[in-house]
Amino acid sequence: MIFDDFEEFAAAIPQMRPISGLDLGTVTIGVAVSDTFLSVATPLETIKRKKFGVDVEKMFAILASRDVGGLILGLPKNMDGSEGPRCQSTRAFARNLSRLTELPIGFWDERLSTVAAERALLEADTSRKRRSEVIDHVAASYILQGALDRLGHLRRSSD
Repeated sequence: MIFDDFEEFAAAIPQMRPISGLDLGTVTIGVAVSDTFLSVATPLETIKRKKFGVDVEKMFAILASRDVGGLILGLPKNMDGSEGPRCQSTRAFARNLSRLTELPIGFWDERLSTVAAERALLEADTSRKRRSEVIDHVAASYILQGALDRLGHLRRSSD
């Protein structure tokens, strides 16, 4: 099930199961995963895209091995907040994905996530080659961490 409203997504995810963040690019899919307390995002892997079926099969194997209970897809909005072709592509991916899984799927505004990931990797003195290998799953962890922080805030305000 796809949720445009983040609070509805938050209500749909199961307790004590991690969620995964995805940074969908045209060439790769960055994958990150949270802990079971939904507090910390960890970069996991970058999938080289081939075809939807192949990509999803690899992604589902990763998600199953981590017992993931929900998915956050980075929504690449324009800087003015509008949605362009890349957002449409992400929403189409989510629709296709929702036909294959019962996992709740939500979106997180990913503006500047890749910039933040690149900055963090530069500060860590990561080589250019290594940065290109890890940038997508590090960006996925920035997307996921933003969503986790919002989840934490929602849970604290409901207590």
